[in-house]
Amino acid sequence: MKISVLDQSTARKGQPQSDAIGESIRLARHCESLGYHRYWVSEHHNSNSIVGTAPEVLMAAIAATTSRIRVGSAGVMLPHYSALKVAEQFRVLEGIAPGRIDLGLGRAPGSDRLTAYALNPEAGQAAENFPRQVMDLQAWVSGEKLAQGHPFAAITAHPTGPTSPEMWILGSSDYGAQLAAHFGLPYAFAYFFSDGQGVEQALSLYRANYQPSTRYPKPVATICVWALAADTEAEARRQLLTRESWRVGFEQGLRLPLVSPEEAAAETRSPADMARIAVSRQKAFVGTGEQVAARLTSLAHELALDELVINTWTFDPEARRHSYSLIARAFGLPVA
Repeated sequence: MKISVLDQSTARKGQPQSDAIGESIRLARHCESLGYHRYWVSEHHNSNSIVGTAPEVLMAAIAATTSRIRVGSAGVMLPHYSALKVAEQFRVLEGIAPGRIDLGLGRAPGSDRLTAYALNPEAGQAAENFPRQVMDLQAWVSGEKLAQGHPFAAITAHPTGPTSPEMWILGSSDYGAQLAAHFGLPYAFAYFFSDGQGVEQALSLYRANYQPSTRYPKPVATICVWALAADTEAEARRQLLTRESWRVGFEQGLRLPLVSPEEAAAETRSPADMARIAVSRQKAFVGTGEQVAARLTSLAHELALDELVINTWTFDPEARRHSYSLIARAFGLPVA
């Protein structure tokens, strides 16, 4: 089974946010050495928690400093942008790392409404035009011509070349699954958004309605899960306190930097907060490398998947790198 990575460039309390970008580049090289298949970076705006605002820029740095691992976006929030400009950016990335670029697309704003408006005053209308944007982007990225009569039929996204990025549709609802099926594109379900609620229906819809395309004659699906491994289950649970603290704040409308496990443990929690945390802990993929790999393998078999994407947050960057090392070892990934 292929194992891949989603990195969200999380900021840490007391540290410059720019450190998160440097750490993303270091983690990508580390995961390449461990045998991971893909390394995806996310797009968020106006957040003090997740500070990767320009995946296409970060991807360029990662692609230029790695040699084997696929590098992608998870994703570019397309309604903020011109489909042609995104196509050009990813054609340039393909020139940097031929045959290693993934273009994951999302429809959600990745921000609040005001920030979405600041990025694109027509964001609301653009979201409604998402299917048309995907269709245009699919042609430009692959080097195919737009349909005759299309107002942009005479435009080519440069630079052209013998290879082209893989396009993915990302989502956490039936909408993305049906869109990916319609266009014959790979689909990634954001399992970690809601602890997997709706994943069975989304994958079923995707597979049942899939329209084969030239590049993807059969459906290609994955899910992105949140997981954390440490040398002992107790240490993994201690590291998990950081994300649990963030989740409590997130549900209160806060977008704060990650705090240490010690600070998280000292925070006061309401009974309602503790109840939500207890439920989340039961579903968390947390423990030793072997424990995490066993649970993820079971989930992959249940959903008939041959690839999983793993997202991990820790306050200490070394703990995150160690988590990916333990999981890679448990899955028996081919070390580069």
